[in-house]
Amino acid sequence: MPDLKDEAAEFALRAGAPGSPKRSILMHPAFFITASTLVGLLFALQQWGHMNVEGYPIGLWRTIGPWGVQYFLWGTIAWVLWRLFRQFIQTASILQIFTIVLPVSLAAYLIETMIWVAFFPHYSINHPVMGYWQRVAFNYQGDLMESMAIFWCAFFFFRGIGYYQQFREKETVAVQLQAQLANAQIAALRMQLNPHFLFNTMNSISSLMRSDVDAADAMLEHLSSLLRMTLERGDVQLIPLHDEIDFTETYLAMQDRRYAGRVTRTLSVDPELHDALVPAMILQPIVENAYAHGLSKLDRGGQLSIDVRKYGQQLRALITNNGVGLKPGVNRKSNGYGVGLTNVKDRLRLHYGDGCSFTMGELDANRVQVAISFPLQFSANPAESLTRYGA
Repeated sequence: MPDLKDEAAEFALRAGAPGSPKRSILMHPAFFITASTLVGLLFALQQWGHMNVEGYPIGLWRTIGPWGVQYFLWGTIAWVLWRLFRQFIQTASILQIFTIVLPVSLAAYLIETMIWVAFFPHYSINHPVMGYWQRVAFNYQGDLMESMAIFWCAFFFFRGIGYYQQFREKETVAVQLQAQLANAQIAALRMQLNPHFLFNTMNSISSLMRSDVDAADAMLEHLSSLLRMTLERGDVQLIPLHDEIDFTETYLAMQDRRYAGRVTRTLSVDPELHDALVPAMILQPIVENAYAHGLSKLDRGGQLSIDVRKYGQQLRALITNNGVGLKPGVNRKSNGYGVGLTNVKDRLRLHYGDGCSFTMGELDANRVQVAISFPLQFSANPAESLTRYGA
């Protein structure tokens, strides 16, 4: 069996762990820088409208240009810093924030100011002409608070993105491990069920060898068919209903040889459900239980009914038999069910969680009915191995 930790780590990388190429669309450079520029343009429109209302008319481009370039530069600088140092940004301690990030913010602001002044060397109309470095110093002092607010908003936005990604990565790995565990548990239950079924069948064949050799030979042929079906399925967990019905009918044909003339059986399946996905070997253990604890006790007049229907968004199967009913003292497990039925209940729970049901009860003194239901599901690829976590 593959190492679960290794598979989980590989899955986490595919899901977008640090260092993985898969990233949120929010951090795509085109999206992030464009969004930053649009924020600047919104502030520009607000200032332009306010100044015109207050009686200080100013050209639209004269407002939009400086604001747009400023926020474009900040978006670019912030994204480059995130791209180069995202691991540090997401893990920096309080001490590192004050001793490293704070000086970097002032240096980034200086770079942004130098580039912005190069684009708009004479933007201010209320001050005399200045040289380039004088303009840089003037703007650096004037816009310090605003620019620091932009930088630190971006920094904590990146931190938030990091925390969110870590949360999703842990959640994804947990789901993956849960699915791996469910598959392992289901496989273990299947491994338990096959020897149990084989042991019971071989006992039945052995009991016929001295009384009816032809019947024993026919049962061996049916057993061979059942084993071939089991091997062909491999590790597939959900199979089309028609495959499960074929398996069950082959088992019933084998029982017909053993209980010749003693049991009348009916099998009714909604044609719309033939391609519905069901857990492999979900009906046979229930049918086997009906023979072992009910029908085998009768010398004649045994009746077995299997009915599979759609019930809302659920698939419901009813398996009814007559016999001795649920009399006290019957040799069963402590939970009230034999190995086969307990196996069915456990596998239904692993596949569907709270979305399934399993009940067994008496319709009257001599009739017992097992009812199972679970979510109706179809697949374009019936051979695909599925569980409730990976479907």
